Amino acid sequence: MGQRYERIEGRIRTFIEQQPVFFTATAPLSGDGHVNLSPKGRSGTLVVIDGLTLAYLDFGGSSAETVAHLREEGNGRITLMWCAFSGPPKVLRVHGQGEAVFRDDPRWAELIGYFAEVDGPSARAIVLVRARRISDACGFAVPFMTYDEERTQHAEHFARKTDEEFAAYCEKKEHLGVSLDGLPALPLPLPARTV
Repeated sequence: MGQRYERIEGRIRTFIEQQPVFFTATAPLSGDGHVNLSPKGRSGTLVVIDGLTLAYLDFGGSSAETVAHLREEGNGRITLMWCAFSGPPKVLRVHGQGEAVFRDDPRWAELIGYFAEVDGPSARAIVLVRARRISDACGFAVPFMTYDEERTQHAEHFARKTDEEFAAYCEKKEHLGVSLDGLPALPLPLPARTV
């Protein structure tokens, strides 16, 4: 029942843009390393840049496993997944090559423009994903669930911090500079923003 797509456009793009939550999955190259699976939300934090490129904001939190896996030499594998919890059943996956763009990268100023409505001091990186495989599946086993509203705690908590306070917060966290498997994660001290 599944289908492959050459590009993220038309109804596939519309489907992605309508979902209030998506999931990211990454893993280190080592077979005994930790696989990471993360839910992502917050309206306006994921964009389709073109038919083969997506980007999402990586925010402050308790770890930086995705960033570490993307930075690992020879790795960068990432899968994004969306599920239809309402309407017709569908599961959509984008398998791709990811890259973490940090706040001191010359590309930051252009890329952060895609997220003008949600930018703030807690944006640690922008994750760029270049699609290698785009496919869907039936989603018949995914339950119907209703979307009530955004949770605001994360945005409100970090909106009260200055850039300096956020950088200090990051330096105190155990698995931000180094992943669970000892891979380099976020560059600490956190780079200053270019804009």
